Amino acid sequence: MKVEKTRINQEIRASELRVIGADGANLGVISLSEATKAAQDAGLDLIEISPQAKPPVAKIMDYGKYQYELKKKLKEAKAKSHVTETKVVQVKIGTGDHDLNLKSKRVEGWLGEGHRVKVDLFLWGRYKYMEFSFLKERLERFLNLIPVEYKISEEIKKSPKGLSVTIERAKGGK
Repeated sequence: MKVEKTRINQEIRASELRVIGADGANLGVISLSEATKAAQDAGLDLIEISPQAKPPVAKIMDYGKYQYELKKKLKEAKAKSHVTETKVVQVKIGTGDHDLNLKSKRVEGWLGEGHRVKVDLFLWGRYKYMEFSFLKERLERFLNLIPVEYKISEEIKKSPKGLSVTIERAKGGK
């Protein structure tokens, strides 16, 4: 993706521009020379804001202020964006109640932060060949310990490590 540099003053190539004045008033469609003269009279720069428009849109304002506002908008957009991760918690058939409660509290925290959580019921040796319904019940028992509302985004299924399920925060839940 190529990022175009903002053109100002003599760098603008269009012969006619839709110009917005320093006070925010629309000056209409005028020639480049008239727009440049108006910007010089105001002691400001002519900045091409929307080069793809027909005719291109330019604004009379201080270039430093324009750059500041642009950076501020980008910073706000970045702050509002939230990257979700898929966290993994692993339980085993013989995991004790206290450990299960600790793991469920950790899952509660991750869901509260907006992350998805993959819960693995780790099986090894002869446990891999136990009945699916029994193993599923063990995994559901752990899911019932989680104190926040969640929805199952990927149903319980066999995985290379055993059984796994992926959950995420319910839309209404906090």
